[in-house]
Amino acid sequence: MTTFVVQRNGRTATAEELAPLAFAGYAHFTAMQVRGGQVRGLDLHLERLRGASVKLFGRAVPDDRVRSYLRTALAAGPADLSLTATVYSPAGEFTAAGSEGEPEVLVRTGAAASGPQGPLTLATVEYERVLPAIKHVGEIAKTYFLRQAVEQGFDDAAFVDRGGRLSEGSIWNLAFWDGSAVVWPSAEMLGGTTMGIVRRQLDRLGVPQRVEEITLADLPALAGGVVMNSWTPGVAVRRIGSVPLPEAPLFLELLHQAYQAEPLTSP
Repeated sequence: MTTFVVQRNGRTATAEELAPLAFAGYAHFTAMQVRGGQVRGLDLHLERLRGASVKLFGRAVPDDRVRSYLRTALAAGPADLSLTATVYSPAGEFTAAGSEGEPEVLVRTGAAASGPQGPLTLATVEYERVLPAIKHVGEIAKTYFLRQAVEQGFDDAAFVDRGGRLSEGSIWNLAFWDGSAVVWPSAEMLGGTTMGIVRRQLDRLGVPQRVEEITLADLPALAGGVVMNSWTPGVAVRRIGSVPLPEAPLFLELLHQAYQAEPLTSP
């Protein structure tokens, strides 16, 4: 990814400031697509950063300060870009809880992205993320299982928990279609910001949706499936493991319609 800026607390980050982070693994982040200098679901990104900071550090950077850091980064780049905001402790990961001071914010921007075209095939892997509700760094397993899936001839990987339930993908949320309603997997997972945007806009559009446990054995009864993340509200999935999924163009169209209904806002 072409890098436009890397800023720490609203100013250009130095090599001395970045060096400790290269060897650390106790931080969390959110990733977003910026279009015309604006973001969809900004409230969800701020909520994610706030909640994860309290969980990991016992305190959070105020929203207005995070927004000011985002504005500074956006002012230094083109109107359309990708942005990642990472929150970490300057004292390091081994400091006693509550003694490290206020967390700091690292913002990186780069080229805008829209995700793969699809349809995708997903290998299945039995795996459960640690602290799945937090988008934390240093998750080597996700990349490892993605690489393993590609070596096996798949495009990516989908995770199955110890109970046999589909949860999420390597960097994706999963969503399914039963022909009339959107079906979200019930399992421990990261609730994506795009997932949150789509769900609330589907509610506003009056589209039925439900959450239920989904196993590989349940897939033949479904009418389509997708993955989604900050890049896109939907990329079609044509096979999970050995189970094919039918094409569902109307489902994809509905997800993109819901996403586009979310207003763009400025930090």
